[in-house]
Amino acid sequence: MKSKLSKVIREIRSLFILVVIVLTLKVTIFELYIVPTGSMENTIMTGDFLAGNRFVYGMRTPDWIGIPYTDIGFYIPSIKFPSFREPKRGDVIIFSFPRDVKQKYVKRCVAGPGDLLEVRDKVIHINGEAFPLPKHGKFVMATLSKSFIQQKIFLNKQGNKDHFKSLRIPRKGDKIEISPENAQLLLHIMLLDGHELNLVSGGNEYSFTMTSPDELYRRKGKMKVYKPYYPEGNLLVPWSNNMPKGNLLIDGKPIGEMKFYTVEKDYYWAMGDNRDDSLDSRYWGFVPKSHILGEALFSYFSVDLNTWIPRFNRIGTIIR
Repeated sequence: MKSKLSKVIREIRSLFILVVIVLTLKVTIFELYIVPTGSMENTIMTGDFLAGNRFVYGMRTPDWIGIPYTDIGFYIPSIKFPSFREPKRGDVIIFSFPRDVKQKYVKRCVAGPGDLLEVRDKVIHINGEAFPLPKHGKFVMATLSKSFIQQKIFLNKQGNKDHFKSLRIPRKGDKIEISPENAQLLLHIMLLDGHELNLVSGGNEYSFTMTSPDELYRRKGKMKVYKPYYPEGNLLVPWSNNMPKGNLLIDGKPIGEMKFYTVEKDYYWAMGDNRDDSLDSRYWGFVPKSHILGEALFSYFSVDLNTWIPRFNRIGTIIR
């Protein structure tokens, strides 16, 4: 009896050690990602299981410990190691979604810090030069009219997904004038830079967050999970169209005392290769360098999510 019990204990210990090794590799060397949408088709297919290189942009130790796919856990200090190189145009990057960092997205980096980006007739232009559609990229819809103002486009004033007005990607050290015209841009960058923003209005105080209530509800699979956002609650998002008037505080200090804001991080712009069916930076904006987890390398497995039949021809596909 003791022999059997001892064997069971050894097996459990071996399994525990194996799980620890696998999880350690995942959070330090490889970034694993299952593709749920078709935004990168046909470069990456829905149902591909991707392996990403966490070393290339600077490996990080875990910053959160908890039960996977839940909010049960806690944050811990994280250490970032030196990077081998910076993200560049054309890289397929895996990153934490700025509007819900517990979600991972995979898109192609099309612009970096300091670049001037514009989309004309679906074609991306970087610093005045056309950025070619990747080999397996595609368009599946007719071009929208240049005069059409698309709902939920970034900053609410950039046009539409096919005609996106010129926008400079923020770079560390950039100075942005504090003005009503730059209000939404500043709110996004200040929050992503890690500052605390509050709005005092009529005796009420509201806190700004980059976490979208829509994303929280979608991830939870429920309609009401957290305290409702403004106007019912005390939380605001920087892309809100019905913001109350009041005094904005940054880290407790009135923003009116500042003339310029100095950007503290480098930012990137990410878009899907399936340009007409991609929820990307055109809708939600910049990706901070700190959110980038790794570069997609290859598909180590793939399954058709409609039939759950493995696609063996996708296994080993190099992502370019």
